[in-house]
Amino acid sequence: MARHDGTPLPTRLQPEALGLLEHRRSLPLRALVEPGPDAATLDRLLAIAARVPDHGRLVPWRFIVLEGPARGVAGDRLDALYARRMPDLPGEKAHMWRDYLLRAPVTVVLVSRPDPAAKIPVFNQILSAGAVGMNLMLAAEALGFSALWLLKWPGRDSEAAAVIGVGEGEAVAGFFHIGRPAERVTDRPRPALDQIVTRFAP
Repeated sequence: MARHDGTPLPTRLQPEALGLLEHRRSLPLRALVEPGPDAATLDRLLAIAARVPDHGRLVPWRFIVLEGPARGVAGDRLDALYARRMPDLPGEKAHMWRDYLLRAPVTVVLVSRPDPAAKIPVFNQILSAGAVGMNLMLAAEALGFSALWLLKWPGRDSEAAAVIGVGEGEAVAGFFHIGRPAERVTDRPRPALDQIVTRFAP
């Protein structure tokens, strides 16, 4: 039963929020520089990210934070695994994953952990993790940072993902690299609405 009389609440426009949504643009990893978010700000970012639709309140996602010296340690371990997989790897790439994780001040690994036994379809649970990722991107922008969402080899390979703490039955939804923006980039082409919108016409 509805708990209202059908009268809409007063409209509350948020122009700054609309501007962020209309103009948000990912920067290249090289453009994310120190300082990164401090502990309180990072907690705020993650709390905002977690405010997403979550059917059944399953919380089918979690975060792994890579910051400070831990980034280099994780990168060294990934480099060691990569070298075992690629014995002919050129010497100049021996530290590629360490360098990758050290580029941004903070990296948040978003982990999708759907429960296949739940009544909520797994696909819905995975979509919820995607919503967390977008919230994290927008929250970073709103707080004066920029974030880049990537999914490279360490997130696609189960053994590599395990190095950074991803468990069985989990999958990496993305690496979110966060820092202060050091470059301005032009917007990329966006799809025209007439290419992506149809209206049901019975």
